[in-house]
Amino acid sequence: MSHSTVPRSRAEAKKTDEKADAHAPVSDGAVGHRSMRRQGKLSLRLRFRRDRTLILMTLPAILLLLVFNYVPIFGNVVAFQDYDPYLSDNGFVAMFESPWVGFEQFERIFQDSGFWHALQNTFVLFSLQLVLFFPIPILLALVINSVIRPRVRAVAQAIMYLPHFFSWVLVVTVFQQIFGGAGIIAQTLRQHGYEGFDLMTDPGIFKFLVTAEGVWKDAGWGIIVFLAALSAVSNDLYEAAAMDGAGRWRRMWHITLPALRPVIALLLVLRVGDALTVGFEQLLLQRDSVGPGASEVLDTYVWWNGIRNQDFSYAAAAGLIKGVVGLALVLTANKVAHLMGEQGVYKK
Repeated sequence: MSHSTVPRSRAEAKKTDEKADAHAPVSDGAVGHRSMRRQGKLSLRLRFRRDRTLILMTLPAILLLLVFNYVPIFGNVVAFQDYDPYLSDNGFVAMFESPWVGFEQFERIFQDSGFWHALQNTFVLFSLQLVLFFPIPILLALVINSVIRPRVRAVAQAIMYLPHFFSWVLVVTVFQQIFGGAGIIAQTLRQHGYEGFDLMTDPGIFKFLVTAEGVWKDAGWGIIVFLAALSAVSNDLYEAAAMDGAGRWRRMWHITLPALRPVIALLLVLRVGDALTVGFEQLLLQRDSVGPGASEVLDTYVWWNGIRNQDFSYAAAAGLIKGVVGLALVLTANKVAHLMGEQGVYKK
């Protein structure tokens, strides 16, 4: 074999290519483009050309988010005013004509015992839903994932997911027909000589009833999220663990649950951030049956004062407090997730 045909090493080939690039006549644009590629960066124009299809697809969602989530933020200015929408034919113009009162609305809120009672009910309902509702989709996902037959698994998942499409009016009606004073259980007890009951009007167990309604309606939605996370777990891990003598419980503890841990941490952070929103429509529908003492939460409190009493500035101040507390809860929960070694909502 001649010397010219001997294969070069990678280092020699790289040096030869660098010398060729150094002596080759190139334009300034090519030099800039080559340097950006070497650094692993692309210009904004090139990135837009590469991702323009995805950007066009997300534009409608971005516009909806801006119109319905970010533009209304400017309306929080009425929390520092004595807002009167009748000062002008246009409610937006009335914002500029309403007098400023500073933090007067917030002082009224902190002196109102009704606000503190609504806040207490909100945190009690959130705590119950976090303890009783949050683990149930995880357990159901583990049970469904352990089913071997795909057809049985699909039918069980569809049955559990179906109530997610029901409105809260229908959910409350179903529970009324089962646990109400004229419901199936109460009528059956009366027919057999026992005294009936009406759980739907009992303020003492209302918080447990609300949690049960939420579990029945939305547990199927959480199952889908956890099943998607479980589908990414390789079967080789389960087979290797089984060959090493690990039983079903050990495989679940050492393989399944660690695979679900990042998803659990993320959903837990989001759940904590949504702590002050515990079901406006659900509670408003049952407010008259159990009374505001058991069903009043921050959302219904804001609605009652803002819409029914037309005290818009007061309601806006209460809603602003709710938003600030929710943001603080998200940041705190995300920091705890980072301390536990998880990513959370965003990276460090």
